[in-house]
Amino acid sequence: MLQQTMNRFILIAGSLLAGLGVALGAFGAHGLRNVLGAAELGWWSTAVQYQMWHATGLLALGAWRLPNTGPVAVLLVLGTLVFSGSLYVMALSGWRVLGMITPIGGTLLIAGWLLLAWRALRG
Repeated sequence: MLQQTMNRFILIAGSLLAGLGVALGAFGAHGLRNVLGAAELGWWSTAVQYQMWHATGLLALGAWRLPNTGPVAVLLVLGTLVFSGSLYVMALSGWRVLGMITPIGGTLLIAGWLLLAWRALRG
């Protein structure tokens, strides 16, 4: 029962991140292209790409129904929110100091994927 609830959470989180990623990608391409500079649009694009890749990964993880994937999903969701979120805010605000937070999100993402690999190796 708990695993079923976790798989549902993972699928919901992946779906929401993917839907939001499409919306933010479209907003960047159509609403921001004449507002932001090339660097800021690059940050935005990177944020959308990472968000979509990790949303897709979460959807696969939830559909695969592996046991004990909750911590993996939490790392991937938090990592995506911190990594992509800091880039979105940096692009819109110009606060380059947020660039120091972005690697924390990347570290969470890496940790999530490594944890999944470790769990898969353990069977």
